[in-house]
Amino acid sequence: MKNAKIRLYVEHPLGQGQTVPLNRDQAHYLFGVMRLGVGAPVLLFNGRDGEWRADVTQTGKRGGELTCAEQTAPLRMPPDLWLLFAPIKKARTDFIVEKAAEMGAARICPVQTDFTNAERVRRDRLQAHAVEAAEQCGGTYVPAVDDLRKLDRMLADWPGDRQLMFCDEAEAGSVQAPGAARGGKWAILIGPEGGFSEGERARLRALPFAHVVSLGPRILRADTAAVAAMTLWQQAMGDWT
Repeated sequence: MKNAKIRLYVEHPLGQGQTVPLNRDQAHYLFGVMRLGVGAPVLLFNGRDGEWRADVTQTGKRGGELTCAEQTAPLRMPPDLWLLFAPIKKARTDFIVEKAAEMGAARICPVQTDFTNAERVRRDRLQAHAVEAAEQCGGTYVPAVDDLRKLDRMLADWPGDRQLMFCDEAEAGSVQAPGAARGGKWAILIGPEGGFSEGERARLRALPFAHVVSLGPRILRADTAAVAAMTLWQQAMGDWT
């Protein structure tokens, strides 16, 4: 079997003998940057059909074609976990999205809280970061990135069968953990750089599906808190063990 070192996310169906057309950006990357030629292997995934080894069958500056040869991995779905976070500075928001995709979030939800500075996000840019993270970490699934929504509206429309791990910076130093069994539908909520308002904190604590947790003895930056919370959840209730 040919050794493929490049992984590429595509939206086209994948299957034995299936041809996959390349757009201009993909062709530039494979043929202009990576210098691949006809016959070179590439690993493909689309979030539905697992991972496939495909061979380059046509090259060009504005396009090209790959042909699927064999499946190299089945579709591996992450746990049903959402990450809710308040957008912060651009680079740190990018970091949160990338790490959420790498660590197994099924959905990434930017939310606007009382103390959130950002009033809009580029969802297409954040989605591209999630795709790149999946390409690099060997994932076969790409989490969807939502448009920015107000936290109060999201809580008002909350599905009744999904639990919420509320990471409250006011609990720094206490010892708490989600008190629920492994698996099921969950979400993690991380606050903005300024923390949650007293009104938000009171509302969240009153919700029957919310579980207040501490992330340790120190108050963490928002991007660090996202990684810490996902690590704790994955070890306790996810697919890491």
